Amino acid sequence: MEVILKEDVSKLGARGDVVKVAEGYGRNFLLPRKLAIEANSGNKAVIVQMKAASVRRSAKEKSQAEELGKQFEGLSVSFQRRSGENDQLFGSVTSGDIAEAIAKKGINIDRRQIQLHEPLKTLGEFTVPVKLHKEVTTHLKVVIEKEAIAE
Repeated sequence: MEVILKEDVSKLGARGDVVKVAEGYGRNFLLPRKLAIEANSGNKAVIVQMKAASVRRSAKEKSQAEELGKQFEGLSVSFQRRSGENDQLFGSVTSGDIAEAIAKKGINIDRRQIQLHEPLKTLGEFTVPVKLHKEVTTHLKVVIEKEAIAE
């Protein structure tokens, strides 16, 4: 089955691409979620307009992402967590925690944009990549300190 993608779909293609997919994947996943339209002769005429709009939208999104990236320069977030021996944390610092800390500083981003492959589980200073756009990635400094134990 051939479909025209209306949105970027990871591991499949970008907005406006014509791709071949399995019949079930197209009918049961892509079409109901409005991620794609069936590639027939009428829809193929629409693809030219979609590509032009996509290029304009992508350029606008990229410029917005670059502006947002400038706000990350010099920005760092710090956490105080309880830790045991060898500076191992009792819990962990996840991308959700980092997104919440950034939101408190006035920058709203989705936690899925924070490219943290696994939660941070030790004390220290880390540089975490933040993917704001498919072509714009910035880095954020994350500091995890030992929590002072009140006695």
